[in-house]
Amino acid sequence: MTDSLEYNDINAEVRGVLCSGRLKLTDQNIIFKNTKTGKVEQISAEDIDLINSQKFVGTWGLRVFTKSGVLHRFTGFRDSEHEKLGKFIKDAYSQEMVEKEMCVKGWNWGTARFMGSVLSFDKESKTIFEVPLSHVSQCVTGKNEVTLEFHQNDDAPVGLLEMRFHIPAVESAEEDPVDKFHQNVMSKASVISASGESIAIFREIQILTPRGRYDIKIFSTFFQLHGKTFDYKIPMDSVLRLFMLPHKDSRQMFFVLSLDPPIKQGQTRYHYLVLLFAPDEETTIELPFSEAELRDKYEGKLEKEISGPVYEVMGKVMKVLIGRKITGPGNFIGHSGTAAVGCSFKAAAGYLYPLERGFIYIHKPPLHIRFEEISSVNFARSGGSTRSFDFEVTLKNGTVHIFSSIEKEEYAKLFDFITQKKLHVSNMGKDKSGYKDVDFGDSDNENEPDAYLARLKAEAREKEEDDDDGDDSDEESTDEDFKPNENESDVAEEYDSNVESDSDDDSDASGGGGDSDGAKKRKEKKSEKKEKKEKKHKEKERTKKASKKKDSGKPKRATTAFMLWLNDTRESIKRDNPGIKVTEIAKKGGEMWKELKDKSKWEDAAAKDKQRYHDEMRNYKPEAGGGSDNEKGGKSTKKRKTEPSPSKKANTSGSGFKSKEYISDDDSTSSDDEKDNEPSKKKSKPPSDGDAKKKKAKSESEAEESEEASNASDEDEEDEEDEASD
Repeated sequence: MTDSLEYNDINAEVRGVLCSGRLKLTDQNIIFKNTKTGKVEQISAEDIDLINSQKFVGTWGLRVFTKSGVLHRFTGFRDSEHEKLGKFIKDAYSQEMVEKEMCVKGWNWGTARFMGSVLSFDKESKTIFEVPLSHVSQCVTGKNEVTLEFHQNDDAPVGLLEMRFHIPAVESAEEDPVDKFHQNVMSKASVISASGESIAIFREIQILTPRGRYDIKIFSTFFQLHGKTFDYKIPMDSVLRLFMLPHKDSRQMFFVLSLDPPIKQGQTRYHYLVLLFAPDEETTIELPFSEAELRDKYEGKLEKEISGPVYEVMGKVMKVLIGRKITGPGNFIGHSGTAAVGCSFKAAAGYLYPLERGFIYIHKPPLHIRFEEISSVNFARSGGSTRSFDFEVTLKNGTVHIFSSIEKEEYAKLFDFITQKKLHVSNMGKDKSGYKDVDFGDSDNENEPDAYLARLKAEAREKEEDDDDGDDSDEESTDEDFKPNENESDVAEEYDSNVESDSDDDSDASGGGGDSDGAKKRKEKKSEKKEKKEKKHKEKERTKKASKKKDSGKPKRATTAFMLWLNDTRESIKRDNPGIKVTEIAKKGGEMWKELKDKSKWEDAAAKDKQRYHDEMRNYKPEAGGGSDNEKGGKSTKKRKTEPSPSKKANTSGSGFKSKEYISDDDSTSSDDEKDNEPSKKKSKPPSDGDAKKKKAKSESEAEESEEASNASDEDEEDEEDEASD
């Protein structure tokens, strides 16, 4: 005989919904583990009263009825498994797997039979439908009518709200059939009523979700939360797990209860209760049980009087009454010396606790992730920051949970924990021994640079170089026609032939003038120059790309490993994906490249091509072109000589005076000639105000045109330099 049978894709009925899970049959018991909640249900072989096979839509299943009156239904078996499963059940449980016959003729008139905790509505020997009474939340009677209300399951697309039974009056009956029906239902229904005395009461307990302070009253089958606004009654069997976790500051304690089904507050569902305690708060309670009851009913796990911190006392009582063990922190110790890792989840900050079999996040919203649900984890830099990282958890159902803003000091501890638990790290490189997944900028891992970070740094460096070049040219052009010490003597230079061109003399002359007028002129001049500078910079940025010329003799750039692979694989991708668009080939290739394990062939070829490109660039000289010296391959000096216009020459020839605005600082010959001609300067009569203004405006316009022409030449020169460097 086979020792056990195991089925991975079996569904079990849970409050009107078929929940997937794993079913295992052994000679000792039948075990079903819910895939979604992880809840495990066991049916002892000794407790099995009856096993039937039952037909479902498109498949068949098992109907297991226990001696305690509980019905379990499992579906999803293939037809080929029928004989094998029937033989195993007969050998292991001494049960004949007889088929349960169902009436499918649409009858709504029949006989109500109560079998344990199941209400069966039958027509003769065939069952029309069955209702587990544990799903009933309320039972209301009328004259000849009984109404059943049911607990709802949030996962059910369609839920059964209520069902009404009409019971005809029978005159000869000694007992009212309506009352009898009601008693049978209520004896097994899951109706929460605060009948009898509470076992324990805890006053003013702080609860984070749902937020508020509540009095917690514990009864034998449920516990009640009584607050100022809301009251909740929670059955003990709806508690899946209990967690007792220390706060990161070690001055508080979390007590977390996982619920299924969740409690409701309007449209909000609370799947977790998060209670917060101070460790120094203590209490003493006395349980209303005799010593015999404590020994027989609770196997001596509870004492008559319990004292200690509030969280310990409540945890002990809950653990025994619910029948679930309390999960504490695992072996993980973070950088701060605690079991918690500070992080953010969605919009709120909280704490992530790595446990022995999963992760739990507290609090808002609380989240519990079991290791068996996880497909992979990923470490990523947090928003470009070098001080923190993100921890991404991808589940097998495709859901991704991101815990962000984790301190970088926690990385090594968390990575070691992930490795120890053998979870798959999606961004793990070839070197699985190193922490290469996150580059914090100042880490010791120099062998594995961050490509993204390097690209950002390179772009920033190029931008700084462009800005520096632009600033140099602008500064030079500004220096030509703006000297702080000469601004106050501009008018004197224009009309006084005896004024000295020397900067020291200029400063003396300015000292003799009005300080307020000079300061005002400087301010206006500075503002004008700033506007010109900004205008030229924008013009340069706009025309920079257009002004670049392509060099046909320039070496071809190196091809990446991916492109080399794609060029060889392109035809096979077209062949394997008929009708694929041209624009989608690269996308498909990217997915295939990501899954490709051995890339050494293409990486070696890419490395050789890259070396070829560097060798050719070393011997490369830009093509010769017409125009500026820069286009011919040489870098011309940025010093320029600005020739005066013919009209200006005519104006200066008669008076022997040459305006300083038209003399380049960089032209030493021009400056020397000017000094030689100083003794021969003749004093000329200043023209009228109108003529002076026209003359000055014209001279400034000509100087500006000359300067713009020079800047344009520099721009071409710089573009050629950039192209050569590329």
